[in-house]
Formats: sequence, structure tokens, C-alpha cells
Amino acid sequence: MADHPVDEKLPALKMATTGLQHVAAMYAGVVAPPLIVGAAIGLSATDLTFLTGACLFTAGLATFLQTLGIWKIGARLPFVNGVTFAGVAPMTAIVASTEDKSDALPVIFGAVIVAGLLGFLAAPVFCKAIRFFPPVVTGTVITLIGISLLPVAFGWAQGPDPTAHDYGSATNLALAAVTLLIVLLLRRFTRGFVKQIAVLLGLVIGTLIAIPFGATDFAPVADAAVIGFPTPFHFGAPQFQLAAIISMCVVMVVSMTESTADMLALGEIVERPADERTIAAGLRADTLGSAISPLFNGFMCSAFAQNIGLVAMTKIRSRYVVAAGGGFLVLMGLCPMAASLIAVVPRPVLGGAGVVLFGSVAASGIQTLVRAALDKDNNVLIVAVSLAVGIIPITAPEFYHAFPETARIVLDSGISTGCVAAVLLNLVFNHLGRGGRDAHDVTHPMEAGEELTDVPKAPAAS
Repeated sequence: MADHPVDEKLPALKMATTGLQHVAAMYAGVVAPPLIVGAAIGLSATDLTFLTGACLFTAGLATFLQTLGIWKIGARLPFVNGVTFAGVAPMTAIVASTEDKSDALPVIFGAVIVAGLLGFLAAPVFCKAIRFFPPVVTGTVITLIGISLLPVAFGWAQGPDPTAHDYGSATNLALAAVTLLIVLLLRRFTRGFVKQIAVLLGLVIGTLIAIPFGATDFAPVADAAVIGFPTPFHFGAPQFQLAAIISMCVVMVVSMTESTADMLALGEIVERPADERTIAAGLRADTLGSAISPLFNGFMCSAFAQNIGLVAMTKIRSRYVVAAGGGFLVLMGLCPMAASLIAVVPRPVLGGAGVVLFGSVAASGIQTLVRAALDKDNNVLIVAVSLAVGIIPITAPEFYHAFPETARIVLDSGISTGCVAAVLLNLVFNHLGRGGRDAHDVTHPMEAGEELTDVPKAPAAS
């Protein structure tokens, strides 16, 4: 009996090139979180390079766990794992609430380790509880992830230092705009592999354009070693703070929800439907990868949805191709010079690409909400209130100023608060009874519940 295409081993050259394509599709997504968190902490170029390399290295390890698998760990599907965007906003909130910034990464790492271990233990149960995380919840959360990250892109577009004289200058904004335009043109007028790496090419071209303006600094590459290793606990031993742990546990729930949805989608694409056992094994890989990641100075890992699109587009379904991509990620993590290349990219250039990158995350959430039966007023209310709660920290940063600092770590993360609101509202409206209304009795939330005049109602549409 012939192997299923998922288990097919391709010729070495084809496996290498298609594996590199997966790396190219997800590279910008892996390096963005350490850049955001590292910039919030104020890391030096050397430490930022180290953190980026560590995230590449741990993404490779997590991808190995997911694609090759050991014991009951790993979905054994062409599933790329990397640093999840969902953790960025809570991590920056942790940074903001940490008085001594040198403690920020140890606190984050401690929280991720605990969240990863708890997630690993919860995986067999979580795969059964997925009915509590329908598209109305996951779509809201994914949308909030993108919305929460967009201000970061706008900040990058203005420049690296808010106190600098050229912060927000016409030159910086022009570099961001040009980079955005390049990415859009590449996405519009190219095809195949070039189209998939449009963001990466935009970063490269934007960086080259920035050289004459003196906005590009090649010192990080010159100072980086060719070979290195992400030394365990480079930034200090992990610290365990309850508020930070709660915040990252919420992120873990979000991450596990996204991964479950991604596994279901990928299973359909490769014609090997993901059953409960597969989902549980995949979640174990996600969570164990996340728990191990901080040991090597990496962040929480999760599935990368953009690579699922790549599998659908190329029709190459072999998990060994993605495992080869994981090998390239590990090698890049072991080569600080390769990791340092991203540190060369000027912040305005990153800002221009970030608009596409983070905006695409929000758009992905909206796509999920399309499947959320928003013709039901209950679901409209769930989305409306959850988005409002989640946007509070963005539009009114001082809204929770009277709360204790430990509570603000959770409250200042719109993703965390929005997720909790969506889950609770979904339970109340869709699982704990219908409140005297039929599930299909649809009324827009802005419409009156009762007719106030004697004019007869029009008959309901069938």
C-alpha cells in the first residue's frame, strides 16, 4: 500500500527548496515578536540579535515535534510552528509593568513555562472542550490580535527612538510608505514563490532604499559571530509571578484554540482529517514546545496559519518538507550572523511591512467571524462587547490606572480581556439557555425589542 502524501519523502533537492519556501513564508512572523518585545525592553542590538536567533531555533524544535513527533506528541501533519502573535501584547504589558527591565524576560519566560506545562496536561481535555470556542470566539480573538499589534507598526514607521529629532519625520514615514507599496505591488503582480515572500522581499528592498538616507546600520552583522548557540537562561533564571502566569495562560488557551482550528483546516486540505487523537497530539506538541522554548530564550509557540495556505497552494503535502523547514530554522538559530540580518532593517521599513503583516492577522480574524453566524443577534452582541472590551487598552491606555499593577498585566492586554469576555459571553448566550428566545429569532442589537406603535409588524422573512 502506497504511503499517504503526508508521509511521502521527496527527493533531497525538492525537499530543501520547498522547505525553504515554508521558512520564507513564516520568517517575518517569527522575528516580529522578539523585535517588538526586545524594543519594548530596550535591548541592545547584540541582545536583540540573540533573542531573534533563539526564537528561530526554538521554532525549529517545535516544528520537529509537530511534524516528526514522538510518542503521543505531534500531529504528524505538515504543520509549521513558531512564536505566536497572541503573546506579544501580554508580554509588552508585562514589560511595561516591570520596574527593572532586566527582569522582564525572566518573568515572561517563567510564565510561558508554567502555561506550557499546564497546556500540555490540559491537551486531552481541551480537544473535547473545543465546542466552547466556536468561530464567534476565535474570530474575535484573532481580530483583536491584529488590532492590538497595528499600533506597534505605526510606532515603527515613525522611527526607533521617540525622543529623536527625526521621530515621525517625512523621511521615516516615506520609507514606511514605500515599503508598504512594494509589498502590495509584489502581492498584486507576482505569482507563486515570489508572491509568498513578498513581505520578506519588501523588507530587503526597503532596507536597500534606506541606505542613502543613513537609516541602515550594518554594525549588528559585523559584530555577530558566524556560529553560536542560544545559551540556556542567557537573560537570567525564570521568575514566576502570578499575574504574568495568568496572562500567559489566557494566551495559551487562545493559542490552543487557533492551533485546533488550524489542524482541522489542514487535515481537510491534505485529506487526512484531524480526529480527536490527532488534535490532542498536536496540542501536546504546541504546549511542550512552548514549555521548552524559554529554556533557550524563546517565546510561546503555536501553529502558523500562513503555511497552511502554502500547502494548499503548492499541493505539496509531505510533513517531511515542513520538517526540512524546521531544520533550516534551527540552523539559522545557530548562526547569529543570519539572525542579525533582521536587526539591520530600519524601523520605518519594518513599520511599512508590519501594516501588512499585522493587518493580515486582523483580516484573518474577520474571515473567521464570517463563519460565526452573525445573523444571530446573540453572536453580534458577543463580538460587539468583546471587541469593545479588548480595544480599551489601545484607545484608553490609562483606563485601568486605579487597579493594582499585578491586575494591570492582564487588564492591559486587550487580547486577554477580549478573549475572556468572548468565552464568558458565548457561554451565557449560547450554552446556558436561550433567555426565552429561540436561537433563530434574529434581531439586530440596535433594533427595538418591542414595537412601540400600533403599526402591525411586517411578516418575518422565511
